[in-house]
Amino acid sequence: PSAIARFEQLLEAGKDGALLRFALGTEYLKAGDPTRASEHLRQALAFDAGYSAAWKLLGQSLAAEGRYEDALAAYRDGVVAAERKGDKQAMKEMQVFARRIAKQHPPA
Repeated sequence: PSAIARFEQLLEAGKDGALLRFALGTEYLKAGDPTRASEHLRQALAFDAGYSAAWKLLGQSLAAEGRYEDALAAYRDGVVAAERKGDKQAMKEMQVFARRIAKQHPPA
């Protein structure tokens, strides 16, 4: 079975949590389904709002959906979360992604 199928089975077995949701979000994004990815990443963040990797991936999945304002908001929240944790690398990456989106898709 695919990674998605294995992770979905774990979810159905009641093994829900931030890490599992992050893994599902990652796999759905890789599979070209950013909408499903975003749903799972939001769940990961409901479990752990300080999960900077999940914020970063959420921003990427929202951008892949064409939801640029939402992606920028996710990156802003992610930068705050990363800053709180002292995760400077994730913070810098999200700032770069946010600047890129702002430049390519200025608000109307």
